[in-house]
Amino acid sequence: MDNKFVVVDLETTGNSPKKGDRIIQIGAVVIENGKIIERYSSLVNPGKQIPVFIEELTGIDDEMVKDAPDFTEIAGQILHLLDGAFFVAHNVFFDLSFLQEELLKVGYEGFFGPVIDTVEMARILFPSADSYKLSDLAVREGLAHDRPHQADSDAEVTAELLLILLERIRAFPIVTIKSLSKLSSGLKSDLYMLFEDAITLKERSIEEIPEHIDIFRGIAMRKAGAPEEKEKELPCYPITPELKVEMLQKAIPKYEPRQGQLQMMDDVYGAFEKGVHTMIEAGTGIGKTLAYLVPAAIFSRQHNKTVVVSTYTTQLQQQLLQKDVPILEDILGQRVKTALLKGRSHYINLARFEVSMIEEEDNYDTALTKMQILVWLTETETGDYDELNLSSGGMIYWNKIKNDHSVFMKTNHWQQKDFFLRARRASESADIIITNHAMLLSDLTADQPFIPQYDHVILDEAHQFEKAAGRYLGETLEYLSIRLLINQLGLYEQKQVFGKLEDLVGEKASQQTPYLHTFELNHLIALVHSETDALFKAASGLVKKSRTGKGPLNRVKCRLPKSGNNNGRDALYVVAERFSFMIRDIVEGLEQRLKAAEPLMPSLEKNELALLEEAALLAAELEGCRAKVRNLVLYPDPDYVTWIETDLRSNQNTTTIYGRPADVSPFLRDRFFCTKQCVILTSATLSVKNSFEFLKKELGMDSVHSVVKQIASPFDYGKQVQLFVPKDIPEIKSVSDEEYIASITEHIISIAEATKGRMLILFTSHDMLKKTYELIKESGMLDDYAMIAQGITAGSRSRLTRNFQKFDKAILFGTSSFWEGVDIPGEDLSCLIIVRLPFSPPDEPVTEAKCDQIRKRGGSPFSELSLPEAVLRFKQGFGRLVRTTSDRGIVVVFDRRLVTASYGRAFLESIPDVPVRKVSVQELTDSIEKWL
Repeated sequence: MDNKFVVVDLETTGNSPKKGDRIIQIGAVVIENGKIIERYSSLVNPGKQIPVFIEELTGIDDEMVKDAPDFTEIAGQILHLLDGAFFVAHNVFFDLSFLQEELLKVGYEGFFGPVIDTVEMARILFPSADSYKLSDLAVREGLAHDRPHQADSDAEVTAELLLILLERIRAFPIVTIKSLSKLSSGLKSDLYMLFEDAITLKERSIEEIPEHIDIFRGIAMRKAGAPEEKEKELPCYPITPELKVEMLQKAIPKYEPRQGQLQMMDDVYGAFEKGVHTMIEAGTGIGKTLAYLVPAAIFSRQHNKTVVVSTYTTQLQQQLLQKDVPILEDILGQRVKTALLKGRSHYINLARFEVSMIEEEDNYDTALTKMQILVWLTETETGDYDELNLSSGGMIYWNKIKNDHSVFMKTNHWQQKDFFLRARRASESADIIITNHAMLLSDLTADQPFIPQYDHVILDEAHQFEKAAGRYLGETLEYLSIRLLINQLGLYEQKQVFGKLEDLVGEKASQQTPYLHTFELNHLIALVHSETDALFKAASGLVKKSRTGKGPLNRVKCRLPKSGNNNGRDALYVVAERFSFMIRDIVEGLEQRLKAAEPLMPSLEKNELALLEEAALLAAELEGCRAKVRNLVLYPDPDYVTWIETDLRSNQNTTTIYGRPADVSPFLRDRFFCTKQCVILTSATLSVKNSFEFLKKELGMDSVHSVVKQIASPFDYGKQVQLFVPKDIPEIKSVSDEEYIASITEHIISIAEATKGRMLILFTSHDMLKKTYELIKESGMLDDYAMIAQGITAGSRSRLTRNFQKFDKAILFGTSSFWEGVDIPGEDLSCLIIVRLPFSPPDEPVTEAKCDQIRKRGGSPFSELSLPEAVLRFKQGFGRLVRTTSDRGIVVVFDRRLVTASYGRAFLESIPDVPVRKVSVQELTDSIEKWL
């Protein structure tokens, strides 16, 4: 740890020194004995023009480097700085390769000392970080980073980050450091030297293990949380409005009483008491999460009944646990016993992880992931995979150590530490169990239910419950996941699972009857590779054949046709049957070998038992693939809709076959609503024109007794929002997509200039989003705006939203998931544009199947399905703009059908009462400038 480190950052004219790119700025920070002792910074004259995009990125232009030294003049100083040091950089091989090229050009030998990559180091030591970009790590660690993409600033921040990372290594127990050291020899940078130094340092004194750490079987882990405090008395219902306000003010700084929130608390408690299913549409801004958590906690404690709270996404589960439950506890003045439940495979299997640590590791991704998990185990209280930031290679390794039913490995010694069992135990005594819709649905059909017995449920984001049920009851067959399974199995000579299994028990298995010989099984595994290709090639061929017109090539869908009529389905059927038989024979061959291994189990080593476990898991997953092929292609359920999706630009490996019931309402009615005493469904969007009938029918509640409530938003939409429909945009159905895109592009440019950005544009199709984005870029009119587009700009939805909020002049282009669940309060968002009314495409497979069912019984698909679905989605989109009482903003709907079509009233009657103004683009921009 007393080494000399020189932290370097370079700004360059491009990415490739081999193609003539040059350094334009160098920054270096020298660290010795754990302290920064020297800084060096210099602009460099590259002897060539600096490209415009590099100038924009770095702020360095040709004028600034005109009188700067040539690299030849400073090369000696740089080498002197680096003498006897570790070369450190964030993404070290980029900076090192550039520096080496420049040094060689001017006649020096280059740098050949040890190197440290702070990206690699941070991935290991911060396994739960959202991102490993320098700017994001700086925010995470509270480091000032005022001038990103300037070498002196980047080098300074990287140096500060390195000091934090070195300190972090010192803090680990020696068992963790020794395990990290053993795995680090295969890394890209020389981190093993740092781990060896840390071991030497630790061995000089008697180690004191931190109180929160437990060392078990050579693995350091965070101890389980403190025991529960003694329960106190909670207030009894009915609580007076004054007491509720007092409780909320005590816990929430600057709390403003909201009548709707207090009313919803009473509605939730009353529903639980009476045991009646209740739908509560809670307008934006009433604070519905606390409005259901407070009465749920009180009811649970008073009646000794567990309340289950289910959300649509695992992110919202985390938000409930980390943000809302602590506020709930402050309101009630004591701990609320809360358990977070996810599916079993979300949790690590510590016995499998222990065995995997014995294996020699030559795969980079696996070694890195093992190191991440060793560090994570010293921090995690849940053992939940969602906390980790793993590479795609790391996720393959996770599949080997995830928590599943063990067949061959006895894990008794890990039972007390098992995170899955710990979560289950916590849920048995919990007041509130937090889970998600998918987990709730899987529990309804499980042989051994995972969620302890419950009768009282709150479904948050209840408008998504039907979609979640369809997804859960459906099946998905993906090309890439099948190839991954077969690759994990491997050919005999590759010594993957099959090769190792054959060496272990092949001879013993050969004594069984019938027996699939090694050669035959190996041949089948080789054949099934090409058969998988053939299966998905036939599937994507069907999509290609069904496609009409010029539409987008990416994510094209078509329903799987019925057999016969020479429509290509018969060819798919033939190859699917062949694939199914092959998988059956491979599974039988694996099961023969696993059966032969049973008598040998007492004499087998841990790693051999782990191999059997992995083989059994693969056999089960392959059998699952075979079942899906039979259910989706060979013998589809007549009540299911099956379809194929692919990207026609690279069709085979992007092809997926889907199936799901067209109607999930009978399942939800019989297995859920009829078996629970009280289900509370809440969301900001449950009604269409003040009627709940559409969602009731979709969820199977139309024949079940229930109560409905609407609680209006506290926002004054008349004063906070203006709604415009431009009258000089063509009717969407009267022109081609190209003309419509050209027209809305002009309007977007004008509106952006009036609002100075801070604009969210919602599309219903990614193709239209992409073409609009490209046309705006091409125009050059908004070059000084940050344009962030879903599916074009890299990153998750939350990362794109965070990036949007960083810039004063920004435009966010969103589709699908951006219509809901995006929260951008305040001045960060001043303008919302809805490009077209969000009707589902009529050829969308599930929509098409539902429409067929409605027609068969003589109904109207448009009024019974298409319109109410679109209205609910429109309400979700409209709700993105105003998130607090002080927000003000503009909503612009480009689709003139809102005011010209008879059904436009359905949309307007379903949102808060806001006057609609039909204006020209000039009037629109004038109004925006006055309003904002």
